[in-house]
Amino acid sequence: MIHQLSDVQTKSIGEKTRIWQFSVVLPGAVLGKNCNICAHTLIENDVIIGDNVTVKSGVYLWDGIRIEDNVFIGPCVAFTNDKYPRSKHFPEEFSKILIKEGASIGANATILPGLTLGEHCMIGAGSVVTKDVPPYAVVVGNPAKVVKYLEKPHD
Repeated sequence: MIHQLSDVQTKSIGEKTRIWQFSVVLPGAVLGKNCNICAHTLIENDVIIGDNVTVKSGVYLWDGIRIEDNVFIGPCVAFTNDKYPRSKHFPEEFSKILIKEGASIGANATILPGLTLGEHCMIGAGSVVTKDVPPYAVVVGNPAKVVKYLEKPHD
């Protein structure tokens, strides 16, 4: 389902993925199956999104972001891909961000460039993430710090 008021230019969209109104998806983006891309979002060309990913309203996914399966991105999460941004000055290559399987990012969190968010980690709402986050860690604050670890499921 692609809402008629969205601007979706990519052909790489998995089955059962929904893209809501006022969203822009550029031609090089790759979206997995069963994703929910909410209203007022932007997904640039060099973005890969896995399966079962939720991207809430007000999120902009810039070039270099990789999102694995089963990730939740809350409303108005801010991603950055340039450590030293200046108007009309661009790096040779934008920094990558990797969000691993099952990670969850709370509303209004800020993720700085070049980071990896580990499997099943949780980022608290409003947190500013300045370092890689370990798997199963819960981080909060500015700068975000580990406050506990979630229990790993038993196999």
